[in-house]
Order: sequence, then C-alpha cells, then structure tokens
Amino acid sequence: MLFAHLIVPLHSAMKRLHVYILKQFFSVFLLTLLICVFILLMQFVWSHINDLVGKGVGISVLAEFFIYAAASVIPLALPLAILLGALMTFGNLAEKVELTAMKAAGISLINIMKPLIVAISLVSIGAFGFSNNVLPVSQVKLWTLIFSLRQKSPELDIPLGEFYSGIEGYQIYVRDKDRKTGLLKDMMIYDFSEGFEDATVMVADSGRVYLSNDNKYLRLSLYNGESFENLKGQRVSGSNKIPYRRETFSEKHLLIDFDSDFSRFDESILHDQYVAKNASQLAHSADSVTLIADSIATKQSEEMIATHYFNREYPTLDVAKPSARLIAHSDIENLYETLTPQQRYMAMTYASDNARKMNDQVKYNRIVLHDPQQYVRRHRIEWHRKFSLSLACLIFFFIGAPLGAIIGKGGLGVPVVVSVAMFIFYYIIDNSGYKLARDAQWDPWQGMWISTAVLLPIGIFLTYKAAHDSALFNTDAWLKMWEKMKKKLIRKKQG
Repeated sequence: MLFAHLIVPLHSAMKRLHVYILKQFFSVFLLTLLICVFILLMQFVWSHINDLVGKGVGISVLAEFFIYAAASVIPLALPLAILLGALMTFGNLAEKVELTAMKAAGISLINIMKPLIVAISLVSIGAFGFSNNVLPVSQVKLWTLIFSLRQKSPELDIPLGEFYSGIEGYQIYVRDKDRKTGLLKDMMIYDFSEGFEDATVMVADSGRVYLSNDNKYLRLSLYNGESFENLKGQRVSGSNKIPYRRETFSEKHLLIDFDSDFSRFDESILHDQYVAKNASQLAHSADSVTLIADSIATKQSEEMIATHYFNREYPTLDVAKPSARLIAHSDIENLYETLTPQQRYMAMTYASDNARKMNDQVKYNRIVLHDPQQYVRRHRIEWHRKFSLSLACLIFFFIGAPLGAIIGKGGLGVPVVVSVAMFIFYYIIDNSGYKLARDAQWDPWQGMWISTAVLLPIGIFLTYKAAHDSALFNTDAWLKMWEKMKKKLIRKKQG
C-alpha cells in the first residue's frame, strides 16, 4: 500500500512535468514557425518581385499570392522552426537550472524529451499529410497565378525622361508632363510592331495616352509632329537605296492592342506536373512513364540491331569488299597491311561514315529518351521529398534539444546563430543532392536522402552526449584533452 501511495504522486508529478515541457516548447515553436514562414515567404516573394510590381493587380490577387506562397514554404519552415524551438526551450531550461534540477531528481534527459518526441512525431506525420494533400493544391493555384501575372500587361505608367517598354513592340519617350491636364510633352515613339527592319519613328510636340473603355486597347493621340517609316521591305531589287515615308501631321491617333485586364489561366495546365500530385499519384505516374521509356529504349535497341550494326549488312562475305574482308579475318591489323592504299582509304572512309552515322543515331535516341526520363526523375524526387522533409522535423528536434541542453543558453542569441548555421548546412547538402538527382548523376533516392544520412548520425551523437552530460562545448575540457595528447606525444618521442 505504501508503494502504491508513492507511485501515484510520482506519476502525477511526471504528468505535470510533461505538460510543463510541452507548454514551454510550443509557446516558442509557434512564434519561431511564424518567423521562419515570414523569412522564407519574403525570400520567395523577392525571387518573383518582377511578376508582381507594376502589374496593377488588386489587393485580393496579391492576398491570394501571399496565402498560396506561405502554404508552399511551410514544409521547409517546419524543420527550421522545430530546430530553433528545441534549442531555445532546452537552452532556457538549462540556463534557469531547471534541467539540472530535473536530472538531480533522477529524471534522465530522454524522459524529459519523451512528451516532445511524441509531439514532434505527430507534427512530422501532420507535415507529411500537409505535403501530400494540401501542398499540391496550393502549388497548382500558386503557379497558375504566377503564370497569369506574367502574361498580364504592366500597369500603364509612362515615366519621364526615359524610354517606356511596357507596351509590346513599342518604345515611348516623354520629356515632360502637365500634372493638371495630363498632357504629355515632347514625345518620341518607336514602333517595332512590324519588325525591326520596318520600324516607324514618330515625334510629337504633345500627346495623350489613355485606355479604351473595355481596357483592351491603348489609344495614343499625338499633336503637331512627324513620322518616319522605313520601307525596307518595298526596296526595288538590285537597288541599294532604301525607301522611306515621311508624314507631317497636326493630329494623329493610334490604337494599340493592350489588354490590361487580369485573366487567369486554367489550372488544368498543371494537372500532369509533379507539383500537382500526391505521393500515390507521383508513384503511379513515374511507374507508367518508366514503362513507356523502357519500351522506347527496347525499340531503339532493336532498330539499331535491325540496321545491321557493325557491318552486319553483309550476310554473305565477299572478300573482294574491304569491309567484308575485315570481318572474315580475326587478325585485323595483318589484314589491313595486305590492302592496297586505295582499299585502305575505302575501308577507313566506310568505317568513319558508319561510326558517324551510329553516333548521330545514339544522340537522337538520347534526345528522344530525355523527356520521359526527366519526367520520371522529377516525379521520383518529389515523392522522396515528401517523406524526407517530414522526417527532417524529427531529426532536427534530436539535434536542437540536446544542443540546447549542452550549450545552456536561451533567448534569441546563441540559439538563432546555431540553428541558422545548422539549417544552412542542411540546405546546402539537401540542395546539392537535389541537383545531382535532377541532373541524373545520382538516383533520386540518393539525392533526396543524403541530408538525412548526414544529419541523423549528428542527432544521435548529440543526444548521446547530452544524455551523458558530456562537456562537448566546454573549452577547459578540450584544453585538458589537448594537454594529455601533447604529453603522450612527448613521451613517445622521448621513449
């Protein structure tokens, strides 16, 4: 009975401790996740700034862009947020001597980490579910929106004192502008819509530029000017003179195609792309196209054999022909010496032509196979990425928690520096593996799991050291070890 009375308070105390650890971690984790998403989102927005600036789209379209972009960076932000959150949580516990008190009470580091191990495992499963179900939808909507923005004409805002190239096929220069009336002064327009050789140049004292009521056309009204049109296409054959046409006008009106409305692309254009598929669809597509690529490769091999590769076009050997005589004898060098100079030339020419022909055939076959093979690689890379990024959440926890316990520093100072350095290390390895897999230098599974293979031993090592209270970052301990090594080396030299 006494033993039972002792077990209940101990169980209750452990439960309260686990709840306290979970509160400490998730209060930091949610904040770091928002910060990481914001940083990665700004990096993504900056890489697509040209697709957003100067397009004149509404707030609702920009809001959609930011929402879909934020959803797209969450799988990459999660591991970084977990790493930083674990570092800060256990750094704070160590700095406040709470971690030491728990260990003094007989609670090991692994037991302290247990509730978080379960929680992060659930987060990893949730991250996979997000990447598998939500991410394909957000990626399709995001890239459809980006493609639509790229096709939209830029907002009509002609600057002063420089050429404006926002209208396809035209360059417009305006020296000054009357702010009250909107009248443009000293205008110069280069019209390349009919090609560079048939360019038209127009200059005017003043003019106005405005959109039609349906926003489909741009209307230019020019006053008191001249136009010069190059008529190179109408040049008389045999003549070096290029005709041109000069026109003086008091008023001239131009109507230019300029669709300023924002029209969305159909999302179905991305239905067969790897970004739009979950894990099962990626695997099915990769397997299906692999069968097609294998059948193409088999057919190519059969065709190369059918074209009588290596001089098989001679079923019956005629020693009068140099190529056939080369096949009839095993001693090629001695046979070559028996040929006359003319026969040698014929044999070398024939062999060179055959080699060139087969080389061209091999290059053509490689080009034919490139697209399906690239399609399979990208699908398999994306399939492995869904799993590797989810597992990275758990690995980063086993790096961040022991590192925080060993370093013993909380706050946003040391943890941020260490986590950023570790994440950059991870990103370099992961990105290098991705590029090697994309370029077919490695298999997709090798490229996408190399970062896990590197970081997992580091996490195991750090967890082991932290669990055994290793002085991994203790300078005095390292100096003592160095002194011992120096003494041993001196003894060996003296002995």
